[in-house]
Amino acid sequence: MDAHEIPELDPQPRDGDGHGYVDFLASSKLSVGLAIWPAGSTDRQRPHREDEVYYVIGGRGSIRVADEDRAVKPGSLVFVAAGVEHRFHDIAEDLRVLVFWAPPHVATRET
Repeated sequence: MDAHEIPELDPQPRDGDGHGYVDFLASSKLSVGLAIWPAGSTDRQRPHREDEVYYVIGGRGSIRVADEDRAVKPGSLVFVAAGVEHRFHDIAEDLRVLVFWAPPHVATRET
């Protein structure tokens, strides 16, 4: 068993905008991480090679996927296919987001 207490995870290091990300679970077919974007910050991520599912556990803002915008809040779940442009924006309250990756994620600075 590999178990974690999500409220205790603190993604470090943080970039200049306060964004942080940490991978905390991985198998041969899936990985899971926690991302944080502070209120008012800029999401600078680029499309990834993996499919992603975002599950918002805290905060409020919006996400743009390709040419579609959607408000997000705790409980929101968003799928983003590999290679598709996406980013969070209009972050009104610090976002804490679980990120599920398939295949497993290879971390980069833009995550």
